[in-house]
Amino acid sequence: MKTRAAVALEKGKPLQILDVDLEGPKAGEVMVEIKATGICHTDEFTLSGADPEGLFPAILGHEGAGIVVDVGPGVTSVKKGDHVIPLYTPECRTCPSCLSRKTNLCTAIRATQGQGVMPDGTSRFSLDGKKLHHYMGTSTFANHTVLPEIAVAKVREDAPFDKICYIGCGVTTGIGAVINTARVEPGAKAIVFGLGGIGLNVIQGLKLVGADMIIGVDVNNAKRAWGERFGMTHFVNPKEVGGDLVAHLVNMTKRGADQIGGADYTFDCTGNVTVMRQALESCHRGWGESIIIGVAGAGQEISTRPFQLVTGRVWKGTAFGGARGRTDVPKIVDWYMDGKIQIDPMITHTLTLGDINKGFDLMHEGKSIRSVVAF
Repeated sequence: MKTRAAVALEKGKPLQILDVDLEGPKAGEVMVEIKATGICHTDEFTLSGADPEGLFPAILGHEGAGIVVDVGPGVTSVKKGDHVIPLYTPECRTCPSCLSRKTNLCTAIRATQGQGVMPDGTSRFSLDGKKLHHYMGTSTFANHTVLPEIAVAKVREDAPFDKICYIGCGVTTGIGAVINTARVEPGAKAIVFGLGGIGLNVIQGLKLVGADMIIGVDVNNAKRAWGERFGMTHFVNPKEVGGDLVAHLVNMTKRGADQIGGADYTFDCTGNVTVMRQALESCHRGWGESIIIGVAGAGQEISTRPFQLVTGRVWKGTAFGGARGRTDVPKIVDWYMDGKIQIDPMITHTLTLGDINKGFDLMHEGKSIRSVVAF
């Protein structure tokens, strides 16, 4: 069948809106009509050519929501008409990683997903008879896409597609990092570096679990109002700090008779390796944990003095907020529908597929929190 898609023909070039061919679902696969998709920094990272694993030509996009329109043989967990969110981190529930209950990083289709193909080693997308690569196993920058059954989360039908698509990445990553990875407890002191879409969701996750002090750090003063809207209690612009940023943050978080400072939890949402070090060193000695969410450029490395770790600080990484997609994503949709978390204010721009490149421009200019393409 033919479907409309924004195609990344080569790195560093604008997406092209084209009619592409899409083969129907095979065994264990489903076809989804995408109703809305968010434009995420990870898509831009790949499109720019900075992603060492980026493949071209490809159909990007990994933050979507839609309706199942066809299923292949053997599919039992979803049916035609179900509303779903595609999962770039699947949940098979049978691989060693899923069974371990220690990680959400399912390995069932990891190899082929990284090669830009379906589990059988082939692509369902093509253009003029030539293969187009799938992206992150989802390819939501298309009006229709095909995914493995284990890579879709069935959600309630009264939830708006143009809002819940954001749960396919940004919302779940930020809130999940707080709840699943850091397991922040009520009364904690936390610092969030970078108040973009991910950082704001970390903040509302911290508020949700009852953190006492939530410090937002960003070089853009316009982010102060955004952070406060979602629960931030203090704001710091590194450019306005008179001296060392780490020392400033540690001083802000001092407590007790001995006046030892440092946050219980810090979160890097920037992808900047210098900031990652600052986040770790802003943690409290003995128990502080720093969670890396941002993705650094190819070849970049993090470093710190071993003393920082020997004295009890912990560095952790998180992918998709530690969420198990088919299990946790429907719950987060419920939280949104029940008013426990906010999404609407973060959808700052709604675009058509034809204007998708404008969404990337808005991102580069810092004018959007999240742009959504509605089909």
